[in-house]
Amino acid sequence: MRITRQQFLALLPGLALARAGHAQGFAFSHPVRLILSTPPGGGADVTTRLIAPQVAERIGQQLVIESRPGGSGLIAGGYVAQQAADGHVFLVDIATHTANPALGRAMPYRVLEDLVPVTQVVRGANALVVHPSLPVTSLAEFIALAKEKGGTLTYASSGNGSAQHTAMEMFRDAAGIRLTHVPYRGGGPALVDVMAGHVSAFFAFIPSAMQHIRAGRIRALATTGSVRSPSFPELPTVAESGFPGFESYDWNGIFAPARTPPGAIAGMQAAVAQAMAVPELRARIDELGLEPVASEPAAFRAMLEADIAKWTAAVSRYGIRVD
Repeated sequence: MRITRQQFLALLPGLALARAGHAQGFAFSHPVRLILSTPPGGGADVTTRLIAPQVAERIGQQLVIESRPGGSGLIAGGYVAQQAADGHVFLVDIATHTANPALGRAMPYRVLEDLVPVTQVVRGANALVVHPSLPVTSLAEFIALAKEKGGTLTYASSGNGSAQHTAMEMFRDAAGIRLTHVPYRGGGPALVDVMAGHVSAFFAFIPSAMQHIRAGRIRALATTGSVRSPSFPELPTVAESGFPGFESYDWNGIFAPARTPPGAIAGMQAAVAQAMAVPELRARIDELGLEPVASEPAAFRAMLEADIAKWTAAVSRYGIRVD
């Protein structure tokens, strides 16, 4: 029996669901748990809850989201690594996932062996922001002021060894300037103190800083992505401002316990990729200043390996230590 083009197109949504929910013969048979390494309300939590309804529809099961924050992600990661590898529990972690081993933390699991990559969900660049009272409107002016001040300008980070700390050390070294590091316990408190004028500068996560930049509470000078941020297309990147190759992203991704059935991994990745293709969801992610990725496991693993190498080199070069 032959079917018309219109009939075939009508079948596609059902075929997509079948691909995600029964990839390689695997069927999700009960609710799937997503264990977050970050507190409720954070960027990874917001993104996960945003995509959850679409992913749940595609795997045919409810997603139960649980936060187990603390220990720079080691609490959640250690918990998931010990769970039954039955395809019904996954970890959602952030960029510290690859920083932890480089920083010499005592690891309760092996990053690429005990927790296997499923998909990088989204990534987001940072923006170099300063308090409006600082007399600079460009990266070049910031560098000139830092040289004039001889190391007395301060910069915040979300903690020793954080992505923001490493990004600023890389930039400081490339620019040939001295700055005084003020570590905080999280990006939220750091951003608050920059807005209050207690600290001069900060590589802030764009989704977190967006409303404050637009309200004029802080001034953005440049972004750290490989291309300009869609949220602030008028801002140059650090790379195009005289530092070719400079790039720094925060990201979140999904991992599974080792020995999770390949079909479950493929099914979850496919469901996330299909969810990201929904125009309304993609537009919402764009509004948050994030870039949808939904990479396949092999590509995600390659990115993680590159990240670990970058972190290891940065820790060695800049003498970065944990709190």
